[in-house]
Amino acid sequence: MDLTWFSVHPGLTLLALLGTAFALVLLSKWIRYIPNNRVGIVEKLISGKGSVKTGLIALGGEAGFQPQLLRGGWHFLTPFQYRIHKMPLVTIPQGKIGYIFARDGKDLPPTQALASNQRGSDFQDVVAFLQNGGQKGPQRQILREGIYAINLAQFVVLTEDQLYYLPLDKSELETFQKMSAIIAERAGWRPVIIRGADDAVGIVTVHDGPSLASGEIIASTVGEDPHQAATYHNNFQDADKFLVAGGQRGRQYQVLVEGTYYINRLFATVELIPKTVVEVGTVGVVVSYTGAVGADISGQEYRHGELVTKGTRGVWSEPLLPGKYAFNTYAGKVLMVPTTNFILKWTKGEVGSHKFDENLAEVSLITKDAFEPSLPLSVVVHIDYRKAPLVIQRFGDIKKLVEQTLDPMVSAYFKNIGQTRTLIQLIQDRSAIQEQSGVQMKEKFAQYNLELQEVLIGTPSSGAQGGQIEQILTQLRSRQIADEQVETYGRQQNAAAKERELREAEAKAKQQTALTESAISIEVQSNQGKADYAKAQQQAAQIQTLAGAEAEKVRLMGEGEAKRIKVMAEAQAEQAARVGIAQAMAIEEQVRAYGGPQFQLVQQVMSRFAEAIEKSQVDVVPKIHMGGGAQGGGSLIESLLGLLLSEKAGQLAGVATTTPANPEAEALKAALRQNMTK
Repeated sequence: MDLTWFSVHPGLTLLALLGTAFALVLLSKWIRYIPNNRVGIVEKLISGKGSVKTGLIALGGEAGFQPQLLRGGWHFLTPFQYRIHKMPLVTIPQGKIGYIFARDGKDLPPTQALASNQRGSDFQDVVAFLQNGGQKGPQRQILREGIYAINLAQFVVLTEDQLYYLPLDKSELETFQKMSAIIAERAGWRPVIIRGADDAVGIVTVHDGPSLASGEIIASTVGEDPHQAATYHNNFQDADKFLVAGGQRGRQYQVLVEGTYYINRLFATVELIPKTVVEVGTVGVVVSYTGAVGADISGQEYRHGELVTKGTRGVWSEPLLPGKYAFNTYAGKVLMVPTTNFILKWTKGEVGSHKFDENLAEVSLITKDAFEPSLPLSVVVHIDYRKAPLVIQRFGDIKKLVEQTLDPMVSAYFKNIGQTRTLIQLIQDRSAIQEQSGVQMKEKFAQYNLELQEVLIGTPSSGAQGGQIEQILTQLRSRQIADEQVETYGRQQNAAAKERELREAEAKAKQQTALTESAISIEVQSNQGKADYAKAQQQAAQIQTLAGAEAEKVRLMGEGEAKRIKVMAEAQAEQAARVGIAQAMAIEEQVRAYGGPQFQLVQQVMSRFAEAIEKSQVDVVPKIHMGGGAQGGGSLIESLLGLLLSEKAGQLAGVATTTPANPEAEALKAALRQNMTK
């Protein structure tokens, strides 16, 4: 194009520029661009159907805010008929919650605090929301994490970081800020998170729905069955289903345990309380404030109150055993009852571990001799876990039992004991009183469903230093000290003796080596002597045994030899006797043959004489013979002759020359003759 034309015709140039600008302006009214990260809210300015009669959103094409949104891209619109409000997409960050406020819809009834979304629940479809009966105001349904294309003329979205809305009136901002402050106060921008390490449960208070009946303090549990989809509200996360199930406004009996819950805090708030922990050695007696009225199961003979079954209102007959419980302490309370032995101390300034006796003091007595001592004592008590509900139902708690029943009962018992004894007897008979009281008071404690284990009595005192009781005790102590001194002196005497023994032992210890060696030497010699003695005993026993055997042998041999000799002697004697008898018989016969024994004798003498002469070779007749007158000499022949003559002379003189025969010899002779004749 030739630019000189514009310089020659400047007026026409101006008109052309103005026409071009007008065309561009006109074109911009026809074509609108919406970025992809935004939405266009259409406000219709001119409509043949007129303006909206009721509400804010024009559902029938009237002039006003239109329900449909313009999404990202180019859009063709009639110029001067529409106004486009470009608004950002609604973004709910991860782990956060968004709340909805509807500007248009049905009015809320007086019984509702929040708009129901049972039918109108799609906040991205305004037409469906309004046509299905969606209600204006804060909504029960919340927005979870994500990006939403929402008509911000109809809905206001409140998040922790940003308020998404199309400003229509300045007064609205204050309303939305107050709403945001309430949500922040209830920690509603984030879900309810209960961690396992917290050991807590969530107590839910619902702020919408029908109110509780008169006399009720806790709303009963509803809609907890997941198989009933129409009423299962999934732990208050679906407010409409909770109300359909019959849920009521107020504090709920159902509690939340560990987990994450996306709960609309405008609908329900959550308070975390610690779990109920029943420690080992205790049980928890439940006093329920809610539930149906239960039947009394304590029995006709029990007149101190009622016990009910678990889940009903009253004192539960079954206690909670040791463990952790998600118990709603607004619906009832759990009273801990120790099942281990606990001690109650009637001693000022001393308190047991359970602190049931922190208001107890010593028992004031008046003795028989008018002293007024204070008696410290302790009582060990046990409660059967099965009887714990009876105790709680009867007394309310253990501390009331101690202060209102056990304290006056125990005090009265020992006051009666004190009146029957003097102070000295009270002190000296402490053990007997303790044993007696343990037996007698067991029955009294059993009447209150308690088991008395032991009674421990301390020393009576006046409660002040220098009192009369203390003086008596001082005198008794002085007596005891004197007795102890006597005992001490005796022990010291024994100690001196022991010390002397110790010194002797030390002296011996110094010479222990020599003593040990000498003792060992003595022991060795003793053992050697015992060995020699034992050996000598063995040898003596051996010799004795051998001697005995040898003596027995000699005796037996001697007896044998004697028997042998006897037998041989008898045999020889018999032989000799027989030979002699035989010889005698022969000689006798010879004598008879010779005419008498003297002749036989002469015969034998002569025979022997001849043998002697023959052996000695002596001359029968001497070669030289000398004679004389003297007697006493002569030859052998002369001697024989003289012998014969003497025999003859004997016969002449009448001297018997024979001896009588032996009868035994005669008998033997007879036997021999008989044997010889056989």
